[in-house]
Amino acid sequence: MKRLKEFIVTMALLVLATALAYWFYHTTESMTNMAIVYMMATVLISRYTSGYFWGIISCFIGVLGVNFFFTYPFWQIDFTRDGYPATFIGMLVISFITSATTTSMKEQKRLAEERDEMNKKLYESQKKLEVETEKEKMRANLLRAVSHDLRTPLTSMIGSSDLYLEAKDTLKEEEKEGLIQHIREDATWLLHMVENLLSVTRIREGNTKVNKSPEPLEEVVSEGVIRLKKRYPGAEIRTTIPEDFLMVPMDATLVEQVIINLLENALLHSGSTRPIEFTVTKEKDTVLFQVRDHGIGIAEDKLPDLFDGISSERGRGSDSSKGMGIGLSICKSIITAHGGAIEARNHSDGAEFIFTLPLEGEAK
Repeated sequence: MKRLKEFIVTMALLVLATALAYWFYHTTESMTNMAIVYMMATVLISRYTSGYFWGIISCFIGVLGVNFFFTYPFWQIDFTRDGYPATFIGMLVISFITSATTTSMKEQKRLAEERDEMNKKLYESQKKLEVETEKEKMRANLLRAVSHDLRTPLTSMIGSSDLYLEAKDTLKEEEKEGLIQHIREDATWLLHMVENLLSVTRIREGNTKVNKSPEPLEEVVSEGVIRLKKRYPGAEIRTTIPEDFLMVPMDATLVEQVIINLLENALLHSGSTRPIEFTVTKEKDTVLFQVRDHGIGIAEDKLPDLFDGISSERGRGSDSSKGMGIGLSICKSIITAHGGAIEARNHSDGAEFIFTLPLEGEAK
């Protein structure tokens, strides 16, 4: 089928070249134009057929066509007259070279396209490998954070309950209440950790992206702050949001969890009773969230690994019994899955956490 198609293309172009050459001949009476017309036909035939075969055939037919139709004696094939052999041999050689060059260029283009396609596949494979590597790193960090952060509250709960059971007859009522209060605090903290872990399961298995839909920014921020204040009724948070109504593409439940984690982190680990500043601003094609405290800051040597789930406390002056690790590790997983970025840094009077969400779904 392919051979037949290429035969039809070759014959059609040669017939067209003959008709065009005939028109040129009667217009200019120059044989040079005839040769050029047939060589152009050879170029087109080499371009639109595969291999060298049809190009070579068109070279011979072109030479014969010029001799038969446009060289005296007309309607006869005669290469015996003086000068004719050299002229036709030259035309044949030029046609051969033109055909070979065109075919070679076409082959080089095909090879270049194959290389580009192969490079594209290699690039896609590399990106998939990088994504899988990042996912494995996130899982490893999460498991490490879970094992690290579970140990402290569980050990405390076991110790308090053992002491209560072993010495309940000798302990004073206020001491018993203190032990029960510690167990309750640790149990509440573990419940919050479970909420974090459940939030991560909302990120679809086998994919590092999340299902996003446009959500009112003001409602998401308000809900996150309200949920935090239910846990810590005495928390002072100064919230600032844009005056414009913004719809931000996100998984609202996950982003609320990030807000709660960062605000809770500031409350528990800043070492300060001053209000927490929570500011949201729009910057070009992103929304920027900033949680700033006025406390002890973060040890500089811990900043690079802060979101890997291995940081146990902020600074040397912290006496917190529970670490920041798992909450911040989960924050990074959620924000990364949204296509945003998250970072922590110190300022002159404490620490601040900043994360961004893209506005790629914003209506123009």
